[in-house]
Amino acid sequence: MFRQTAFGVALSTLVLASELTTASFPVHTSTKKPIHHQPLSINANQVATSTTFKTAALEKSVFDQINRYRIAQGLQKLKLNANISKQARIHSQNMANGKVPFSHQGFERRVTAIPIIYNNAAENVAFNQGYSNPASEAVNGWLNSPGHLQNIKGKYNLTGIGVAANQKGEVYLTQIFLHAR
Repeated sequence: MFRQTAFGVALSTLVLASELTTASFPVHTSTKKPIHHQPLSINANQVATSTTFKTAALEKSVFDQINRYRIAQGLQKLKLNANISKQARIHSQNMANGKVPFSHQGFERRVTAIPIIYNNAAENVAFNQGYSNPASEAVNGWLNSPGHLQNIKGKYNLTGIGVAANQKGEVYLTQIFLHAR
């Protein structure tokens, strides 16, 4: 079984991580290596941490932005899948609630819990705080990171997105990509 993974971090108030799996169903192993360390500057899009977010709107925003990028690159649009989004949402909620650290911990469990047979799976994760548009900040960070961009441009046909925020104003975003057979 061949497995590649990538783990990246961009710091300021935006932190990113990506995971890529090329394997037959199910996936069981994990290796992580750093791919991206770049501070992002604070800009006018930042707001106080007391901002409340509509997570469903943020999920839709991520989905739309990723598909616009893929279309602009001549790639197939991804289809949003409720089962994949459910797993992405659970992971974001677990990170926001402090049940798991900001990471890809449990990635294999998440993708094997999805009732879809797949060839490849990948995951991008972001955390940010203090931005008025956390979805755009995450997507821009992913697009400017080679490992995340590899996942976004990958040969996938399905995706799921989950966003969760906590009382501290921290916003966690998870996007899972699958290439269904």
